[in-house]
Amino acid sequence: MLFRSYPIQVVQMIKEPKQAKKKKKEKETQANKRPLGRPKGSKNKKKQAPILSAELLQIQPILQAFLAALKGVLTVRYLVMDGHFGNYPSAWMVLQAGLQLISKFRSDAALYEPFSGKYSGHGPRSKYGDKVNVCKMKKKYLKADDVEAGIRTQIYQAALLNREFASPINVVVILKTNLSTKKQAHVILFSSDLELSYEKLYDYYTLRFQIEFNFRDAKQYWGLDDFMNVKQTAVANADNLSFFMVNFSSILLRQYRKNNPVFSILDLKSHYRGCRYVAETIKLLPRKPEGILLTEIFQQIARLGMVHPAFEPVSTA
Repeated sequence: MLFRSYPIQVVQMIKEPKQAKKKKKEKETQANKRPLGRPKGSKNKKKQAPILSAELLQIQPILQAFLAALKGVLTVRYLVMDGHFGNYPSAWMVLQAGLQLISKFRSDAALYEPFSGKYSGHGPRSKYGDKVNVCKMKKKYLKADDVEAGIRTQIYQAALLNREFASPINVVVILKTNLSTKKQAHVILFSSDLELSYEKLYDYYTLRFQIEFNFRDAKQYWGLDDFMNVKQTAVANADNLSFFMVNFSSILLRQYRKNNPVFSILDLKSHYRGCRYVAETIKLLPRKPEGILLTEIFQQIARLGMVHPAFEPVSTA
């Protein structure tokens, strides 16, 4: 199945200056600082709602507004976010919105198996079992094992624990081993949905890369890299126009790719530029050419700047 992403909403987000961000973090650290050890007489409590970062506080209302716009039109179950948001506050925010998070952990994330030993009979019950070594995971977690071009790819899936998260998480580890050099590399994906299969979790996360194509097209073809506006409204108009053209051009391309699968955006722009030149030239003629001749002129001129010209039959009707 061929997947494609479409820009739906563009919102400006102003980053907090690094110096101000650093001072704010220092103040929060000092405010939350307390003596080491557990306070006397304290009891176990459920994990409280986390403090959301300024970035998440900006994203939260945007996500809520987006879901409200889709209500009754399209049901969304998962939100895919990159590794920058692979943490508990992000997961909490997504769950509060009624969605499940799919994201990526850091390569050195501390993961633990749930404790499976016997209760000693006194004290709190153990929650965390053995720490997981993602490069040497147990065979019971292995879901796929494949060798191609000297690279062995193993995929593991397990419900594991992380001390930052309040509940178990669905973890998928992709481990690649170079059979000749024995060097290894791994990626740790996760979801808050424990029922999600490793195939879908992997596929859904890789779909995030489709967004990069939207930005590439907006920058390369539709002026996202070129506008010189600085005021908020003008910047919003320029951004939205660029991404609107990404969507609009993808719709226009469909009719041409039926007969010419390699028809590109450059071909599309050349086609309509040629049509505009012909239309403006014909206005200067004392007499408009006949229909069949006019069609031939349009087709010939529109092909001149194309990278992948397609010769379409001319209708004589």
